[in-house]
Amino acid sequence: MDTQSSSTLQVYGNEAKRLLRPLLIFVALLWFVEIVDWLLLRGALDGLGIIPRQVSGLRGILFAPFLHGSFNHLIANTIPFLILGFMVMLRYSRYFLSISVIIALFSGLGIWLVGPAHTVHIGASALIFGYFAFLLVSAWYERSFGAVFLALLVIVLYGGLLSGILPQGGGISWQGHFFGLVGGGLAAYYVSPRRAYNATPP
Repeated sequence: MDTQSSSTLQVYGNEAKRLLRPLLIFVALLWFVEIVDWLLLRGALDGLGIIPRQVSGLRGILFAPFLHGSFNHLIANTIPFLILGFMVMLRYSRYFLSISVIIALFSGLGIWLVGPAHTVHIGASALIFGYFAFLLVSAWYERSFGAVFLALLVIVLYGGLLSGILPQGGGISWQGHFFGLVGGGLAAYYVSPRRAYNATPP
């Protein structure tokens, strides 16, 4: 391998590390919270999730993405969060925090408004569904090769996520999935370049 190729690979490697770092820090925080909750608090933190139509339940909009009902729940969310989050970071790293906040707020409010009474909703899956929708909708607006390629890759890898917006039982918050999906679409609307609407009329 020549010096130029080695330098190019090093540049790409450094950029990948830069994009992954905030995602890994967030995931590490999720695991830290779950370990503390399991070892010291016996799951008490889960009560800080979103409780529909209760004023105290509104605080869950802030806390819910950091809480998980079990390590299996957390494991199921960790890999798709890293993969889809990295894809979003690839093209919209400077807006990543804004995208995440829009998804979390919209999905949280949606859960609070329409979720079943006397339930508690927790987990980062709303963010995952939001990133999924963001990548698809932003490709529609942007219509560049890179955006469309990522959207196709997302469909191949995680197209099955769409079944998660249907009621399934088993304590799964389909409301969080559904409103996360819609929140991701809204984030794409506000962040992506809307070329179709900005075209100069003839």
